[in-house]
Order: sequence, then structure tokens, then C-alpha cells
Amino acid sequence: MAWIKTIPKDEAEGELKALYDAGMVDNIEIIHSLDPASHTWHIDMYKQLMYGRGSHLTRAQREMIAVAVSSINHCVY
Repeated sequence: MAWIKTIPKDEAEGELKALYDAGMVDNIEIIHSLDPASHTWHIDMYKQLMYGRGSHLTRAQREMIAVAVSSINHCVY
């Protein structure tokens, strides 16, 4: 459960409702519910970091780094 105030799916309106309805908001991303534009920015940044061509790292190397960081942070996602 987030300690950050969030907007539940059944109370969402406008752009946030559209994101929820499209199934584009995972549990970890609900923290963006007060600012849907930040959700879009977050997803765009993630896609660039994981799939972008501006790095010499392979996709597997990027995933390994993400797993290592998640482990260090005791992240369950």
C-alpha cells in the first residue's frame, strides 16, 4: 500500500481514467495518479532506458542492472 495519496480507479476522471481503462497503470505506477502527465513521462523514460539505442549495453545487461538494483532496494516488483 502506498503512503502517497492516490486516486483509485473507480474515482478516476479524464486522462487518468483513460489510462486506467486502457490497463496502462500497474500497481507500482499508481503513485502517478495525482499527475497523469508524470505517468506518461515515466513510461517514456523507462522505454528509452530499456529499449533506446543510445547505449552500448544490451537489453539483457539493462535487465540485469534493473534486477540488481531492485534486489538491493528490497523491491518486490
